[in-house]
Amino acid sequence: MQVYVCCHAFVQVCKGSFAVWGGLFSTIDCGLVRLRGKEDPWNSIASGAMTGAVLASRSGPLAMMGSAMMGGILLALIEGVGILLTRYTAQQFQNMSPLVDDPSQLPPKDPDHQGGRGFGQYQ
Repeated sequence: MQVYVCCHAFVQVCKGSFAVWGGLFSTIDCGLVRLRGKEDPWNSIASGAMTGAVLASRSGPLAMMGSAMMGGILLALIEGVGILLTRYTAQQFQNMSPLVDDPSQLPPKDPDHQGGRGFGQYQ
């Protein structure tokens, strides 16, 4: 029973910390999108760095710098892997070039005969 109580308390602390991190990250990310006027991976990287710095601000400037670097590096890795996966999977879905018929090999067009196709076949 003690293990459950201990784990339950730890989970509550982790939930709160993750919520604070996520809220701060989203706030900074949306602010950067508004400030810069575009949404790209640099916003997420800068948001991760700024979030790390703000959350470590009570520990001093050295801890802020270290947390900012770790936050920026972590988000850069996440964004980089996302870009690589997008490019890799996009190659699988590229359209094949359509086969173009040689116009000289096609039969001549007869404007009066539609080959049994079209609306005239039902009249």
